Amino acid sequence: MEWANQLCENRQFGSKMTDSKYFTTTKKGEIFELKAELNSDKKEKKKEAVKKVIASMTVGKDVSALFPDVVNCMQTDNLELKKLVYLYLMNYAKSQPDMAIMAVNTFVKDCEDANPLIRALAVRTMGCIRVDKITEYLCEPLRKCLKDEDPYVRKTAAVCVAKLHDINAQLVEDQGFLDTLKDLISDSNPMVVANAVAALSEIAESHPNSNLLDLNPQSINKLLTALNECTEWGQIFILDCLANYTPRDDRESQSICERVTPRLSHANSAVVLSAVKVLMKFMEMLPKDLDYYGTLLKKLAPPLVTLLSAEPELQYVALRNINLIVQKRPEILKHEMKVFFVKYNDPIYVKLEKLDIMIRLASQANIAQVLAELKEYATEVDVDFVRKAVRAIGRCAIKVEQSAERCVSTLLDLIQTKVNYVVQEAIVVIKDIFRKYPNKYESVIATLCENLDSLDEPEARAAMIWIVGEYAERIDNADELLESFLEGFHDESTQVQLQLLTAIVKLFLKKPTETQELVQQVLSLATQDSDNPDLRDRGYIYWRLLSTDPVAAKEVVLAEKPLISEETDLIEPTLLEELICHIGTLASVYHKPPSAFVEGSRGVMHKRLPARTGSGESMESPDVGTAAGSSAPEAAPSIIPSQGDLLGDLLNLDMAPPTTSGPPPPTTGMQMGGMDLLGGGLDSLLGGDIGGSPAMGAGFGAAPAVMPASLNAPVGGGLGDLFDLGGGVGMPMGAYIPPKIVWLPAMKAKGLEISGTFARRAGVIQMELILTNKAMSIMTDFAIQFNRNSFGLAPAGPLQVLTPLGPNQTIEVSLPLSTVGPVMKMDPLNNLQVAVKNNIDVFYFSCQYPISMLFVEDGKMERQVFLATWKDIPNDNESQFQIKDCHLNSDAASSKLQGSNIFTIAKRTVEGQDMLYMSIKLSNGIWVLAELRVQAGNPNYTISLKCRAPEVSQCVFQCYEAVLNN
Repeated sequence: MEWANQLCENRQFGSKMTDSKYFTTTKKGEIFELKAELNSDKKEKKKEAVKKVIASMTVGKDVSALFPDVVNCMQTDNLELKKLVYLYLMNYAKSQPDMAIMAVNTFVKDCEDANPLIRALAVRTMGCIRVDKITEYLCEPLRKCLKDEDPYVRKTAAVCVAKLHDINAQLVEDQGFLDTLKDLISDSNPMVVANAVAALSEIAESHPNSNLLDLNPQSINKLLTALNECTEWGQIFILDCLANYTPRDDRESQSICERVTPRLSHANSAVVLSAVKVLMKFMEMLPKDLDYYGTLLKKLAPPLVTLLSAEPELQYVALRNINLIVQKRPEILKHEMKVFFVKYNDPIYVKLEKLDIMIRLASQANIAQVLAELKEYATEVDVDFVRKAVRAIGRCAIKVEQSAERCVSTLLDLIQTKVNYVVQEAIVVIKDIFRKYPNKYESVIATLCENLDSLDEPEARAAMIWIVGEYAERIDNADELLESFLEGFHDESTQVQLQLLTAIVKLFLKKPTETQELVQQVLSLATQDSDNPDLRDRGYIYWRLLSTDPVAAKEVVLAEKPLISEETDLIEPTLLEELICHIGTLASVYHKPPSAFVEGSRGVMHKRLPARTGSGESMESPDVGTAAGSSAPEAAPSIIPSQGDLLGDLLNLDMAPPTTSGPPPPTTGMQMGGMDLLGGGLDSLLGGDIGGSPAMGAGFGAAPAVMPASLNAPVGGGLGDLFDLGGGVGMPMGAYIPPKIVWLPAMKAKGLEISGTFARRAGVIQMELILTNKAMSIMTDFAIQFNRNSFGLAPAGPLQVLTPLGPNQTIEVSLPLSTVGPVMKMDPLNNLQVAVKNNIDVFYFSCQYPISMLFVEDGKMERQVFLATWKDIPNDNESQFQIKDCHLNSDAASSKLQGSNIFTIAKRTVEGQDMLYMSIKLSNGIWVLAELRVQAGNPNYTISLKCRAPEVSQCVFQCYEAVLNN
């Protein structure tokens, strides 16, 4: 729109006709006429012609054919005409690069003009013409303009360096323009300083590791001096630059805060938010007992409150930023609750955001005021707003325990209004209140049950079903209520079906004699009549639990539930820190880091708040308290503590819905089930297959299928005598470790090369990595995460790269692994998808681990159990393979295999052929039985494998082959 602005500037005052006449012509043959006028000797006619050309160009007509004629008009002293010709050049130079070179001499000449406006105009236009051929001619004029005596020319040239760097970064570095730009930070004119900072920041964003803005106390002092004198947008550039600086100590931090604080009273809201960003960051370094810290907190509130008196769009941006500030430092606005009360004429997006902040600021001191306000909102006409208000009452009850009773009373009053959507939202939040305060407010259940028929939304129906199932023993007609939902089971949403299934199983465990028919009905509907895999899986699990061990089922299904936390929608702490560093930008409005929505290389630098001096807090591990106030037990390792990403978003490899998968329960004895109900072929989710299929008619009173009777039967014939023979098994050798291979080549990972292998040592699986930096920049902040995989492999701790990895350096790292991660069947079964993160980017690769890493040390089976199990596994599950070119005798082979936890149970020799019987146990409880035949003089072995999960057999054979041939 620069053209339009300049057209307005160029309009001559006093003329009888306005420039709008240029936009109304529809004549044919216009190009020919314009050509003649452009070559006219009369200056006025020439200027009129150029205006017509620009007007045609503005409305989208193609006037590129006039390029040489327009360029000829450049040779003029008339500033207005020169601006118009430059506008034309900017637009058409890319499509006519050869013709554009004709203008170069005029540009060079204009850069030495006596008029500084013309010098600045020439260098600005040359920077906007993105043609490589012209770029090389731009260097000399640009160099002169960067050192021009006029500040207007210098500030224009500073921005031109950033534009030129975008076209040809190498050229800018070779010509030394970056050093000149750094020198301009010390310029006497504040606008030149601001533009130099803006240009350097722009270049630094596209090259995060370039360290262009090498800020030190001296340069910071110059920036703060310029801050008071430059324009509002110049102030924003300088404040954003200051926000990237980390002060040496709390004294310097306080000094900067004192000089930035006056910006809080600026009329421009962008300046205010940039100042807030700087202060929020530097406050981290101030001791909390410092008087100035309290003063600063008080000074931050008024400007934020003032932002809420602007127009709605600005209010919304301010509220999104305030939402972040309140999560980080609620004390800033704790006395300003009233400004967040909703006005009748606020747009819905402002209302909802204010409501969110009200809940965050709710405390025992102001809860009465907040509840009165929320109750008022719940009678509004806007349905979305009313729903959110009702939910807010529930959130207040959970957050402020002293107010819970009053909140429940308010919700009951709202239920009495019988407004459908109000009733439904109230029931949803009362369910959460029951979870937070068990055995305290259950007296209201009767009132809830009265409104059962009016519920038509899935979330409300699911909440009501949960309440009925959870408190079935207190509701006399619980079975009737649940049965009423069951009548339209297939028409319900998945959420309601899952909740109904669980509720009826709870009811059965509490009142087994009265509800056996009901539970049979729901299990049948869920498993046999449903197409939904989640519902079927849950139905099969419940069926299994109930049919094998009702006592265990009771412990699982009726287990004591953890209390829900105060605020479940808080932003994850490391992400919050990063967003605080981006206050006043789109990231603070989206509540997402820039890397989530900015394409390409820009915006991927993760910013962090500085550590508080003397507080013992490290920048690498921020102090994050649990919501309940107590230290939570360590669960899954925090894989990337030093980065601001949500760990769930690190891998975009897995498109399946998330599952919560804990460690598989230990299995006792052998897994003897005939069917894998979970569809994965692996027995890891349930810790083994422990019963027949419910479809085969197993009743709830059926005995648990532990070991088949054949195990206790006398053994005779066939394999019976082999267990009487001693197997001449030698001492085990060391475990086989595959050679390291390159998993991630440097060309695919911006210079980072990763090689590695897997090893099992003393029962611990290790991922042994070699990291090589083949780039020119230092690599730090390494972290690793695995995608879900067949055996639940996951890092047992962070990736320990304790020192930065310099160019051409190599480091070896051993990462211990656990097998308690989330499970998902991969193809091939031993495929592992890995993400490695460093300060440059996130890189993905796949590798295959030898399944022998999962062979556990207690995998030697008793002989009688081996025989019975071999017979019990169906013959269809037996696989046979050939191992070629192996020159070991049977004892040496047995010893070598035992080093990898492949145990020989017995050995016998039949007609010169040694037969070794072996057992293997995987980390998830799957057993594999093997028969290895070794013929003296024959380098080819035959191996037969039997397993209840036959898809494992191929991987086990590959391990045999690798161990014996290496």
